[in-house]
Parts: sequence; structure tokens; C-alpha cells
Amino acid sequence: MKVLLCPLSDGGYLYPAIAIGRELARRGHHVRVLGRSTAAPVVAGAGLPFTAAEDLGGRGAFSAARWGGAGPAQYRATVRAARAEGTDLLVTSVLCNGTLLAAETLDLPVVVVGLAVHLWDYRTGGNGEPHLGRTRANRTRESHLLYAGVREQVGLAGRAPRWDDSPLPGDALLLRGDPSLEYPGAELPARVVHVGPLAWEPTPDRAEIEEIRTRVARSDKPLVYVHLGRVFGGDSLWPRLNRLFTGGRFQAVVERGRSGEPRPAPGADILPVRKPWMGPLVGMAGMVLTNGTSAPVLAALLRGRAIVASPNGAEQPLLTLACVRAGVAARLPGSPSVDPRASLEAAWRDTDLRARARALGRGLAEADGAARAADIAERVARCTPNPEEEHEYARGRP
Repeated sequence: MKVLLCPLSDGGYLYPAIAIGRELARRGHHVRVLGRSTAAPVVAGAGLPFTAAEDLGGRGAFSAARWGGAGPAQYRATVRAARAEGTDLLVTSVLCNGTLLAAETLDLPVVVVGLAVHLWDYRTGGNGEPHLGRTRANRTRESHLLYAGVREQVGLAGRAPRWDDSPLPGDALLLRGDPSLEYPGAELPARVVHVGPLAWEPTPDRAEIEEIRTRVARSDKPLVYVHLGRVFGGDSLWPRLNRLFTGGRFQAVVERGRSGEPRPAPGADILPVRKPWMGPLVGMAGMVLTNGTSAPVLAALLRGRAIVASPNGAEQPLLTLACVRAGVAARLPGSPSVDPRASLEAAWRDTDLRARARALGRGLAEADGAARAADIAERVARCTPNPEEEHEYARGRP
């Protein structure tokens, strides 16, 4: 079978797709990655062949920052790459509308790699779910409108849609979290399956790790790993980080992620970094502070670290509430009148929070997400309906 991986090229989306691709390649399938040219070194390090989207009319097609307007470019690049390769199966990221439409045009099965939790409306249940900002209904409606807009732009508006209920999950949508993170009593839609974290990241350079270890060892303060996501036009977390880690009892290694330039205050116990991996840094730390995106949340749980979350946009509020509900995270107060150091101290001392994080992490580690995802991908390629029905991990969902 020939598989084309066409995820968003940012690490939080690219790495889980690579985890699936490596497992499929191990099983003897031919796997190729389509993405931004900047992703080429990472893909080469994973041992997979690569095609640059820019060479196929897909400039900006697989950028997470531009996903809303990148649909037509995704469509063009995916269609051209799949035809050139004789592709049998597409694997893409959630929100890649152009690739979903390419699957329709080419009549190819497509597997969508999702986030740690489900983004859109449940099939049933969930009516009492609280929310921060946008509701599921609002997010679902907007996602369908964006999909319909891309459909019109690429000339498919007059064609009957392939999926009558919803195109967004493709033929199978793989969630990387645990069923316990979904709202109690809610039922996921058809074709949506929990598989586990799909953990993979580039091999870190030992010298870089040791340099960071040496720098943080100069202080006897406990270490917090901070991972910043996009702020989506909201407030920067840097003012609170400076307040948290200046003159207090904690120090921090801050992964800038996609948050812009670092702004540590003079005298702050903060080491800003930008690395293509986070596992070793999470392992050094005793706790993880994050905006609430899937990658750092899953990295924290897999290593049994409790989480403090300060959500902003996109999936961040939804995943933060899920982790707080599961008892593995505390929410950092957003009010400037509340001292964030007290919240961080309380979370650090909360032994139950840590115990629940370790327990959930053990369950995630046992999921063997890459193997489960590859099983589903193979079944989807064989046109097996409802692949999740045979999936033991999925049957454990609420």
C-alpha cells in the first residue's frame, strides 16, 4: 500500500503523523510525507521520504498558523503528490480541509489525526458541558463553513459530498488522548476513535540536553517546564511568567513554541529555549505549565507530571477543562489581582494531582497508539466500515 502523509508541518501535528507513518513503513507499506520544505530535516531524521509542497503549488499549504486560508493550496499539492505517487491512502491533520477535498476528488480513503480531545459536537450527550468562550456548536458550525468555503474555491461545490453526516472526521478521526478526557456520558460521533498519544519526536542532541541540565543545576529551585502555544490575539503569558519566576521558589525552562519572541524580565529564573523536542525537558521538571495544547499536555502525562494550564484559544480551553475535570491539571488564574505563585505552589504540593497524572499517563503509555492507528489505517484502506467497532481502546470510551 502507498501512503501519503500530509499533516500540518508544525511539530504538534507532524510528529503524530510520523509516528503512524513509521509504523506503517515497518509493516512494509510505502510511506511518503508531503509538507513545508522546512519539515524536510525532521522527516529525513524519521527515515521517511519527503516531498515539498512548495514544489507542487502548495506554498503555505501546511502551516498551522495559516490553516484557515490554506485549503486551496493544500488541495492542489495533495492532488498532485498523490497522483504522482499512485497513493492508496491519505493521512492528514485535523482542520486540513484541502486534503479532505483532495481525497474526494481522487476517491481515496483518508485518515485524520486529531488532537487529545474531540473538538466538535458529540453524537449524543454532553449537553451540560461547561465551556470557556466558544461552544462546541459554534466551533462545529464554523468548521463546516470553512470546509464549505474551500469546497467552493476548488470547484467542488456542485458535487455531492462524500460524507453526508460530516466531512470533518474523514474516514476515521484518531484522537490522541484518553476516553476519560471526554465529557462524562457523551458519545463520540461515528468514525471518531481514541488511539492514544502517538508519541514521537526527533532524537535530541545529548550535548544540548547536558547544557540545559547544567544551567538549571546552578539553582536549587524546583524546575517547571513551560510550553507556550499561540496566543490567538489574546494576552501574552510572559507578564505572569515573570511574576511566577522572579524572586520565588521555582525556576523555569520556557519553550517558546509559536508564541513569538521571549520576554523574560531581568533577574527572572527563566531559561528560554526553542527545541524540536520536549521529552527530556519534561523529564527534568517536576511540573508542566502550558497553554493547554495537546503536545505538551500529552508529554506531561506520559511522564507522570501534573499540569498547570493557562488556556487561550483553539483547543486550549477545551483540553484545559478536560484535564481539570480528570483531576490531572489545575488552572492558572487569569486575573491580574490573583497572585499566580500561590496557584503554582498549591499545584506543586498537591500529591493527589500528581498521582492522578501518573495513573492517566500509565494508561496512555499502554495504549500503543501507533500500532492502533496503523490497524485503523489499514482497515480504512480496505474500505472496512466503522473501523472503530473492532478497536478495543475505542470501546472503552465513555
